[in-house]
Amino acid sequence: MSRTGKKPIAIPEGVEVKITDAHIEVKGPHGKLTHTIPFGIRVEKDEQNIWVKRISDSKKHRSLHGLNRTLVSNMVEGVSNKFTKTLEIVGVGYRATKQGEKLTLNIGLSHPVIFEPEENLEIDVPSANKIVVSGIDKQKVGNLAARIRRVSPPDPYKGKGIKYEEEYVRKKVGKAGK
Repeated sequence: MSRTGKKPIAIPEGVEVKITDAHIEVKGPHGKLTHTIPFGIRVEKDEQNIWVKRISDSKKHRSLHGLNRTLVSNMVEGVSNKFTKTLEIVGVGYRATKQGEKLTLNIGLSHPVIFEPEENLEIDVPSANKIVVSGIDKQKVGNLAARIRRVSPPDPYKGKGIKYEEEYVRKKVGKAGK
């Protein structure tokens, strides 16, 4: 049996879980998320926990078991505590500003790059070289942070670019001149 799949998911205070035939809906203080449960996976709930179970030991059901348990766990975590990703901008003249809901990046290109967050996502700029992406859906938060980072990934020679806060960029030695 899946080690991840057989763990119960604790329901924190202020979170409501509604399970119908093939859908699960999780409401919390930060919002509401829904997920469609695939055939072969059952979701059960008691007062304090959610259990994800499979109907057989076929390869397909075993592979879906742990995945769906993790997805439901991330939904519960997201509506109770938001997910965040922090990005740092490194480089002379590189900066980020927030205009309304939009993020504007000035990173040495001929034009500013503008990002507009989707619903349930927030972009915050605490300083000119720091960007915080937060939201209730872990996949959307990570996707938006990756799209922002992709504009100017960190350069291993100069160290310039946009990187995750915890990311380590290994510096390479440049070409040796004669």
